[in-house]
Amino acid sequence: MLDAPLAYEPVWRDMQAFTDAAGADTPDEFWFLAHEPVFTQGTNGRPEHVLAPGDIPIAPSDRGGQVTYHGPGQLMGYVLADVRRLGMGIRSLVEGLELAVIETLDGYGIMARARRDAPGVYVPAAGDAKIASLGLRVRRGRCYHGLALNVDLDLEPFTRINPCGYQGLAMARIVDLAGPIAMDQVAADLAPAICRRLGLPRPPLPEPRLAPAPAMG
Repeated sequence: MLDAPLAYEPVWRDMQAFTDAAGADTPDEFWFLAHEPVFTQGTNGRPEHVLAPGDIPIAPSDRGGQVTYHGPGQLMGYVLADVRRLGMGIRSLVEGLELAVIETLDGYGIMARARRDAPGVYVPAAGDAKIASLGLRVRRGRCYHGLALNVDLDLEPFTRINPCGYQGLAMARIVDLAGPIAMDQVAADLAPAICRRLGLPRPPLPEPRLAPAPAMG
């Protein structure tokens, strides 16, 4: 289901359109998908952190943070939610997503942690390499964007940038730490963990979709 990557910009524009059209009763949604190879530059992004992009395009983004890489084999978990309805601030939202990833990885026997000084999820056993990145945008009381979890993607493009603005930051992926696992399975495990951490109703359990997932608000 998640092996047909999508271009970044149309998905980004769809998130903006969903957020702008959402009303007080619009259910929250998760979108699970993979992207075609792209470097995305967040609102705090500095051009000097893009070292040698080569043939991979650079796309602007209105999420927070610096430059990162997305590509096939990386699970994107976009959270489109009413943060006022959740009663959460941005820091609590980020922490909830980090804990959901940590919980999911623990189920695969991977011990991971969050860092207060640098949003994301890190693996101490791999030299504190980063296995998941987070970036959010809040507009009209709703958030969009979300997290990127490295499942089985090629890590080489990260050497062409300073990931998240950190020179030499090492990256990790699930398959190197826990063996082969399908992207669909990771999405199916991650969705209920996000619901628990954000206080959302537990989602139904059909296979995750490549495009927007079922509403869960």
